[in-house]
Amino acid sequence: MAYDHFKGKRNAEVELFVQTLNINFNKRTMTGKYLVKKASGETQPFSAEKLENSLRRAGATEELIHEIITDIKSWLADVTTTQKIYARAFLLLRRKKRSMAARYSLKRAIMELGPSGYPFEKFMGHIFRTRGLEVQTGQVLNGQCVTHEVDVVATGEKEQHLVECKYYNSQGKYANVQVPLYIRSRVNDIVSVRENQPEYAGFTFHGWIATNTRFTGDAMSFGLCSGLKLISWDYPDGESIKAIIERENLFPITTLTQLTKSEKQQLLAKGVVLCKEIKNQPKVVDVLNLKPAKYSRLMEEVTDLSAK
Repeated sequence: MAYDHFKGKRNAEVELFVQTLNINFNKRTMTGKYLVKKASGETQPFSAEKLENSLRRAGATEELIHEIITDIKSWLADVTTTQKIYARAFLLLRRKKRSMAARYSLKRAIMELGPSGYPFEKFMGHIFRTRGLEVQTGQVLNGQCVTHEVDVVATGEKEQHLVECKYYNSQGKYANVQVPLYIRSRVNDIVSVRENQPEYAGFTFHGWIATNTRFTGDAMSFGLCSGLKLISWDYPDGESIKAIIERENLFPITTLTQLTKSEKQQLLAKGVVLCKEIKNQPKVVDVLNLKPAKYSRLMEEVTDLSAK
Protein backbone atom coordinates (compact mmCIF):
# COMPACT_ATOMS: atom_id res chain seq x y z
CA MET A 1 0.00 0.00 0.00
CA ALA A 2 2.90 2.34 0.83
CA TYR A 3 4.41 1.48 -2.59
CA ASP A 4 1.13 2.32 -4.36
CA HIS A 5 1.06 5.62 -2.53
CA PHE A 6 4.42 6.72 -3.98
CA LYS A 7 4.20 4.91 -7.32
CA GLY A 8 4.41 7.34 -10.25
CA LYS A 9 5.20 10.26 -7.95
CA ARG A 10 8.46 12.13 -7.38
CA ASN A 11 9.61 13.75 -4.24
CA ALA A 12 10.12 17.51 -4.83
CA GLU A 13 13.85 17.22 -4.06
CA VAL A 14 14.24 14.34 -6.52
CA GLU A 15 12.37 16.31 -9.17
CA LEU A 16 14.69 19.30 -8.65
CA PHE A 17 17.76 17.05 -8.83
CA VAL A 18 16.61 15.52 -12.13
CA GLN A 19 15.91 18.96 -13.56
CA THR A 20 19.40 20.11 -12.56
CA LEU A 21 20.98 17.08 -14.25
CA ASN A 22 19.03 17.80 -17.43
CA ILE A 23 20.03 21.47 -17.40
CA ASN A 24 23.69 20.65 -16.86
CA PHE A 25 23.62 17.99 -19.57
CA ASN A 26 21.98 20.36 -22.03
CA LYS A 27 24.44 23.12 -21.19
CA ARG A 28 27.40 20.79 -21.75
CA THR A 29 25.91 19.53 -24.99
CA MET A 30 25.31 23.04 -26.30
CA THR A 31 28.64 24.55 -25.21
CA GLY A 32 30.73 21.44 -25.83
CA LYS A 33 32.52 22.00 -22.53
CA TYR A 34 34.01 18.96 -20.88
CA LEU A 35 36.03 18.78 -17.71
CA VAL A 36 39.65 17.67 -17.60
CA LYS A 37 41.14 16.20 -14.43
CA LYS A 38 44.80 17.10 -13.87
CA ALA A 39 47.43 15.05 -12.02
CA SER A 40 46.95 17.26 -8.95
CA GLY A 41 43.26 16.25 -8.80
CA GLU A 42 42.12 19.70 -9.91
CA THR A 43 39.53 19.86 -12.68
CA GLN A 44 39.16 22.51 -15.36
CA PRO A 45 37.28 22.91 -18.65
CA PHE A 46 38.81 21.15 -21.66
CA SER A 47 40.72 23.71 -23.75
CA ALA A 48 41.08 22.86 -27.42
CA GLU A 49 43.25 25.95 -27.82
CA LYS A 50 45.73 24.75 -25.19
CA LEU A 51 45.98 21.34 -26.88
CA GLU A 52 46.38 23.02 -30.28
CA ASN A 53 49.31 25.09 -28.99
CA SER A 54 51.01 21.98 -27.57
CA LEU A 55 50.62 20.16 -30.89
CA ARG A 56 51.85 23.20 -32.83
CA ARG A 57 54.99 23.44 -30.65
CA ALA A 58 55.60 19.75 -31.38
CA GLY A 59 55.74 20.59 -35.08
CA ALA A 60 52.31 19.37 -36.20
CA THR A 61 50.76 20.92 -39.30
CA GLU A 62 47.47 22.78 -39.04
CA GLU A 63 45.78 19.94 -40.91
CA LEU A 64 47.11 17.36 -38.46
CA ILE A 65 46.17 19.54 -35.49
CA HIS A 66 42.60 19.75 -36.74
CA GLU A 67 42.53 15.99 -37.28
CA ILE A 68 43.76 15.25 -33.73
CA ILE A 69 41.46 17.79 -32.05
CA THR A 70 38.46 16.35 -33.92
CA ASP A 71 39.43 12.81 -32.91
CA ILE A 72 39.85 13.69 -29.23
CA LYS A 73 36.62 15.68 -29.04
CA SER A 74 34.76 12.67 -30.42
CA TRP A 75 35.47 10.49 -27.36
CA LEU A 76 35.71 13.02 -24.50
CA ALA A 77 33.61 12.05 -21.50
CA ASP A 78 32.10 14.45 -18.96
CA VAL A 79 35.39 14.20 -17.03
CA THR A 80 38.54 12.96 -18.75
CA THR A 81 42.03 12.79 -17.28
CA THR A 82 44.91 14.70 -18.84
CA GLN A 83 46.69 11.32 -19.02
CA LYS A 84 44.11 9.90 -21.42
CA ILE A 85 44.14 13.01 -23.62
CA TYR A 86 47.96 13.00 -23.68
CA ALA A 87 48.12 9.29 -24.54
CA ARG A 88 45.71 9.65 -27.46
CA ALA A 89 47.40 12.73 -28.91
CA PHE A 90 50.83 11.08 -28.50
CA LEU A 91 49.67 7.97 -30.37
CA LEU A 92 48.25 10.00 -33.26
CA LEU A 93 51.42 12.09 -33.53
CA ARG A 94 53.68 9.05 -33.42
CA ARG A 95 51.82 7.53 -36.36
CA LYS A 96 52.78 10.57 -38.44
CA LYS A 97 56.31 11.30 -37.18
CA ARG A 98 58.09 10.03 -34.07
CA SER A 99 60.09 13.22 -33.44
CA MET A 100 56.81 15.18 -33.24
CA ALA A 101 55.55 12.74 -30.61
CA ALA A 102 58.87 13.12 -28.79
CA ARG A 103 58.50 16.90 -28.65
CA TYR A 104 54.91 16.57 -27.50
CA SER A 105 56.01 14.26 -24.67
CA LEU A 106 58.44 16.84 -23.25
CA LYS A 107 56.64 17.42 -19.95
CA ARG A 108 56.40 13.70 -19.25
CA ALA A 109 60.03 13.25 -20.31
CA ILE A 110 61.18 15.77 -17.68
CA MET A 111 59.28 13.76 -15.07
CA GLU A 112 61.22 10.66 -16.17
CA LEU A 113 64.61 12.15 -15.28
CA GLY A 114 64.58 9.93 -12.22
CA PRO A 115 63.87 7.97 -10.09
CA SER A 116 66.72 9.79 -8.33
CA GLY A 117 67.16 13.51 -8.88
CA TYR A 118 70.71 13.19 -10.22
CA PRO A 119 69.82 13.19 -13.96
CA PHE A 120 67.70 16.30 -13.37
CA GLU A 121 70.71 18.03 -11.77
CA LYS A 122 72.82 17.12 -14.82
CA PHE A 123 70.06 18.41 -17.07
CA MET A 124 69.88 21.73 -15.20
CA GLY A 125 73.64 22.00 -15.58
CA HIS A 126 73.14 21.95 -19.36
CA ILE A 127 70.47 24.65 -19.00
CA PHE A 128 72.98 26.95 -17.30
CA ARG A 129 75.66 26.19 -19.88
CA THR A 130 73.46 27.84 -22.50
CA ARG A 131 74.21 31.10 -20.64
CA GLY A 132 77.90 30.66 -21.35
CA LEU A 133 78.68 29.70 -17.76
CA GLU A 134 81.17 27.13 -16.47
CA VAL A 135 79.14 24.46 -14.69
CA GLN A 136 79.92 21.90 -12.00
CA THR A 137 77.40 19.56 -10.38
CA GLY A 138 77.29 17.89 -6.96
CA GLN A 139 79.78 20.26 -5.30
CA VAL A 140 80.44 20.39 -1.53
CA LEU A 141 80.98 24.01 -0.45
CA ASN A 142 82.02 25.46 2.89
CA GLY A 143 79.64 27.75 4.73
CA GLN A 144 80.21 29.88 7.80
CA CYS A 145 78.45 27.31 9.97
CA VAL A 146 78.44 23.99 8.06
CA THR A 147 79.32 22.49 4.68
CA HIS A 148 76.65 22.22 1.98
CA GLU A 149 76.22 20.01 -1.07
CA VAL A 150 75.14 22.23 -3.96
CA ASP A 151 73.50 20.57 -6.96
CA VAL A 152 74.71 23.03 -9.61
CA VAL A 153 77.41 25.71 -9.38
CA ALA A 154 77.47 27.91 -12.49
CA THR A 155 80.24 30.49 -12.70
CA GLY A 156 80.74 33.45 -15.03
CA GLU A 157 83.34 36.18 -15.18
CA LYS A 158 82.05 38.02 -12.11
CA GLU A 159 79.01 36.04 -11.09
CA GLN A 160 78.21 32.72 -9.51
CA HIS A 161 74.90 30.87 -9.35
CA LEU A 162 74.21 28.35 -6.58
CA VAL A 163 71.36 26.10 -7.68
CA GLU A 164 69.28 23.68 -5.62
CA CYS A 165 67.31 21.19 -7.74
CA LYS A 166 64.01 19.83 -6.40
CA TYR A 167 62.98 16.78 -8.38
CA TYR A 168 59.53 15.24 -7.84
CA ASN A 169 58.22 11.92 -9.20
CA SER A 170 54.65 13.23 -9.50
CA GLN A 171 53.28 16.15 -11.49
CA GLY A 172 50.83 16.77 -8.66
CA LYS A 173 53.66 17.49 -6.19
CA TYR A 174 54.67 21.16 -5.95
CA ALA A 175 57.65 22.78 -4.19
CA ASN A 176 56.16 24.46 -1.11
CA VAL A 177 57.33 27.42 0.97
CA GLN A 178 59.61 25.25 3.11
CA VAL A 179 61.92 24.85 0.10
CA PRO A 180 62.91 28.53 -0.36
CA LEU A 181 63.04 29.01 3.41
CA TYR A 182 65.63 26.26 3.61
CA ILE A 183 67.59 27.24 0.48
CA ARG A 184 67.80 30.91 1.44
CA SER A 185 69.61 30.03 4.68
CA ARG A 186 72.01 27.66 2.87
CA VAL A 187 72.91 30.21 0.21
CA ASN A 188 73.47 32.89 2.86
CA ASP A 189 75.80 30.57 4.78
CA ILE A 190 77.91 29.85 1.66
CA VAL A 191 78.00 33.45 0.44
CA SER A 192 79.09 34.73 3.86
CA VAL A 193 82.33 32.81 3.30
CA ARG A 194 82.85 33.34 -0.43
CA GLU A 195 82.33 37.10 -0.45
CA ASN A 196 85.43 37.44 1.75
CA GLN A 197 87.67 35.18 -0.35
CA PRO A 198 90.12 36.93 -2.73
CA GLU A 199 89.25 34.73 -5.74
CA TYR A 200 85.66 35.99 -5.54
CA ALA A 201 86.40 39.68 -5.17
CA GLY A 202 83.78 41.71 -7.03
CA PHE A 203 81.55 38.67 -7.59
CA THR A 204 77.77 38.75 -7.43
CA PHE A 205 76.16 35.61 -6.01
CA HIS A 206 72.71 34.32 -6.89
CA GLY A 207 70.72 31.58 -5.19
CA TRP A 208 68.41 29.49 -7.35
CA ILE A 209 65.73 26.84 -6.95
CA ALA A 210 64.90 24.66 -9.94
CA THR A 211 62.01 22.19 -9.93
CA ASN A 212 60.66 19.85 -12.59
CA THR A 213 57.06 20.59 -11.51
CA ARG A 214 55.80 23.90 -10.09
CA PHE A 215 56.02 26.14 -7.01
CA THR A 216 53.16 26.89 -4.65
CA GLY A 217 52.06 30.53 -4.40
CA ASP A 218 53.71 30.97 -1.00
CA ALA A 219 56.96 29.45 -2.25
CA MET A 220 57.05 31.89 -5.16
CA SER A 221 56.22 34.86 -2.94
CA PHE A 222 58.90 34.09 -0.37
CA GLY A 223 61.49 33.12 -2.98
CA LEU A 224 61.08 36.34 -4.93
CA CYS A 225 60.86 38.50 -1.81
CA SER A 226 64.04 37.00 -0.35
CA GLY A 227 66.04 37.42 -3.56
CA LEU A 228 66.07 33.80 -4.76
CA LYS A 229 65.67 33.10 -8.46
CA LEU A 230 63.07 30.46 -9.34
CA ILE A 231 62.74 28.28 -12.41
CA SER A 232 60.17 25.54 -12.98
CA TRP A 233 58.47 23.70 -15.81
CA ASP A 234 56.53 26.79 -16.91
CA TYR A 235 58.02 29.67 -14.85
CA PRO A 236 59.22 32.36 -15.46
CA ASP A 237 57.47 33.27 -18.68
CA GLY A 238 59.87 33.00 -21.60
CA GLU A 239 62.69 31.58 -19.44
CA SER A 240 61.04 28.48 -18.01
CA ILE A 241 62.51 25.00 -18.39
CA LYS A 242 60.01 24.30 -21.18
CA ALA A 243 60.83 27.53 -23.03
CA ILE A 244 64.60 27.04 -22.81
CA ILE A 245 64.39 23.42 -24.01
CA GLU A 246 62.32 24.38 -27.04
CA ARG A 247 64.47 27.43 -27.84
CA GLU A 248 67.83 25.66 -27.45
CA ASN A 249 66.71 22.16 -28.52
CA LEU A 250 67.88 20.68 -25.23
CA PHE A 251 65.57 17.68 -25.44
CA PRO A 252 66.36 15.02 -22.82
CA ILE A 253 66.86 11.42 -23.94
CA THR A 254 63.66 10.51 -22.10
CA THR A 255 61.73 12.07 -25.02
CA LEU A 256 63.04 9.45 -27.44
CA THR A 257 60.38 7.10 -28.80
CA GLN A 258 62.91 4.64 -30.29
CA LEU A 259 64.29 3.58 -26.90
CA THR A 260 62.64 1.54 -24.16
CA LYS A 261 62.44 2.83 -20.62
CA SER A 262 65.15 0.39 -19.60
CA GLU A 263 67.47 1.59 -22.37
CA LYS A 264 66.93 5.20 -21.35
CA GLN A 265 67.76 4.34 -17.75
CA GLN A 266 71.01 2.69 -18.87
CA LEU A 267 72.07 5.89 -20.62
CA LEU A 268 71.03 8.07 -17.68
CA ALA A 269 73.12 5.88 -15.39
CA LYS A 270 76.09 6.61 -17.67
CA GLY A 271 75.48 10.35 -17.30
CA VAL A 272 73.95 10.81 -20.76
CA VAL A 273 71.05 13.25 -20.43
CA LEU A 274 70.59 15.10 -23.73
CA CYS A 275 69.78 13.92 -27.25
CA LYS A 276 72.56 16.28 -28.35
CA GLU A 277 75.06 14.19 -26.43
CA ILE A 278 74.10 11.13 -28.48
CA LYS A 279 74.31 13.13 -31.71
CA ASN A 280 77.78 14.47 -30.85
CA GLN A 281 79.08 11.16 -29.46
CA PRO A 282 77.12 8.27 -31.06
CA LYS A 283 79.31 5.68 -29.36
CA VAL A 284 77.61 6.40 -26.01
CA VAL A 285 74.74 4.14 -27.16
CA ASP A 286 77.08 1.18 -27.82
CA VAL A 287 76.23 -0.07 -24.33
CA LEU A 288 72.67 -0.76 -25.59
CA ASN A 289 73.78 -3.21 -28.30
CA LEU A 290 71.13 -1.95 -30.72
CA LYS A 291 70.41 -3.72 -33.97
CA PRO A 292 71.47 -1.71 -37.06
CA ALA A 293 67.92 -0.87 -38.12
CA LYS A 294 66.95 0.42 -34.67
CA TYR A 295 70.24 2.32 -34.35
CA SER A 296 69.55 4.04 -37.67
CA ARG A 297 66.02 5.04 -36.62
CA LEU A 298 67.35 6.27 -33.27
CA MET A 299 70.00 8.48 -34.87
CA GLU A 300 67.42 9.93 -37.25
CA GLU A 301 65.21 10.88 -34.31
CA VAL A 302 68.16 12.22 -32.29
CA THR A 303 69.29 14.39 -35.21
CA ASP A 304 65.82 15.83 -35.66
CA LEU A 305 65.52 16.66 -31.94
CA SER A 306 69.00 18.20 -31.81
CA ALA A 307 68.80 20.43 -34.89
CA LYS A 308 68.19 24.14 -34.36
